[in-house]
Parts: sequence; structure tokens; C-alpha cells
Amino acid sequence: MATDTGFDALIPADMAAKAEQVGVNKANLSLQKLIPLGVLAGAFIGLGANFSQVITADTGLSPGIRALLGGLVFSLGLILVVVSGAELFTGNTLIVMAFASRRVSAGKLLRNWGVVYLANFVGAVSVAALVHWSGKLDAGDGALGQRVLAMAETKGSLTWTHAFVSGILANALVCLAVWMTMSAHNLFDKVVVIVFPITAFVAAGYEHSIANMFFFPLALFHGPTDDQQHVTWGHFLADNLVPVTLGNIVGGAVLVGLVYWFVYLRQRPTA
Repeated sequence: MATDTGFDALIPADMAAKAEQVGVNKANLSLQKLIPLGVLAGAFIGLGANFSQVITADTGLSPGIRALLGGLVFSLGLILVVVSGAELFTGNTLIVMAFASRRVSAGKLLRNWGVVYLANFVGAVSVAALVHWSGKLDAGDGALGQRVLAMAETKGSLTWTHAFVSGILANALVCLAVWMTMSAHNLFDKVVVIVFPITAFVAAGYEHSIANMFFFPLALFHGPTDDQQHVTWGHFLADNLVPVTLGNIVGGAVLVGLVYWFVYLRQRPTA
């Protein structure tokens, strides 16, 4: 499959074929594998999100540096998913490439997305509960707890349109990171290509559904004050998670998956 170009990386056409096969493999995973791997992915994203919160809680840094560092360390989440092997809903929107090639049925596509989405929720909320019970949000002057609540309030106050579009942008970058790992031949390559797109989406403040499954529950466990009127389960589920999830599907499946399928897989060479 690999094409010799003189570079130690697959070219995009070969990346597309590889991504398609990965999609087939993911769609055919048994529930016994899919569920625990989905829980792990949600937990990994939660760990990366918590790392980002710890860094950005330092108010002594300039806003730009805080955003940059917060995005950089958040990359840990996707690195753990890709390198350790886990099933992340937002990355799995790329399975649409195998679906478009008729190698995966609509039923298997939706089965994967549905099971992984729910498993990601369990993993992310579990990490949020553990972080809350660790008592770290109240340590020192409570700066981390204040940061957690402020982030959730900002996310909960987004309009439906803003949340949807922000979800598109976030998962376009996430799936570009996953897409570029298809070109990698070693661990170092995978880590490097993940870091910049993830740093970009976090620093820009875009919305990632699985990360928000950690951010909101953690804020709710910590206990919002009267100033955080948008930190409720209702605002989280109806005003953030739904539009962000739909935006993530568009950003990953359409802007990345279907575009590259159209360019490289729609008309395969006959010989």
C-alpha cells in the first residue's frame, strides 16, 4: 500500500486507504472490546482536560500564554488515546470513510458511535468524580476550583449556534490530528502530529463533546455558586452537549473524513 516518495511517511492517498481499513476494524469490534476501550478514551480525555485546567488556573500568566500552555498539555488526552489504544467518539467520526466506500454498514457505523459515545461519557465522568474526591480543587486558595467553575459557566452560556460551530472547528482539528497519525511510522511521529492541532483547538476555545463530559460534571460536583447560573445539568445537556456533538460530527465526518474520501477513495484505480 505504501508509496515510495523518498520521505519516511505515507502519502495522503495511502493514508486514506489506511484510515478506511482502520474504520472497518473499529466498526467490527466486539462490545467486549468496544465498551472498555471507550471508557478508557473518555478517561484519557478527562486526564488531559484536568492537566489543562491545572495549568490555566495560574492567573499570573498572560492570557495568550495560558491558552497556549493549556492547549499543549491537553494534547496528553489524544496522545493516550492513540498510543495506548482506545475508542474515542470524535476520532471515530472518521469511520464514515469506510461507510462511504460501502465497507461498513450504517448499522455498524451508528452502533460504534452510540456505544463509544456512552462509554466515553462514563470514563470522563468517572475521572471528574475522582478529581473532585481528591480534594485538589480546594487546595491552596481554591484557584483551580474557581477555574473549573468559570470554564463551565462560559461553555454553558454559549448560544446553540456558537456551540455547534465551535464543535465543527474543534473536531476538524482533532480529526486532522488523527488523520495525520495515519502517515506515521513510529511513536515520535504520532506524538508530534497530534500536538499542534490539539493545541490549536484548545487555545482557540473550541468545543469538544467528550472533553465537556469532564468539564461540566466536575464543575457540578464541585458546586456552582449563584454567579454560575449556566452550570446545570440542563444547560450542559441541552445547550452544550447536543449542539457540540452535532458540530463534532460535521467537523470530523464531513470536513475531514468525507473530503479525503472524495479526493482519494471515491474513484479507485482499476489496476
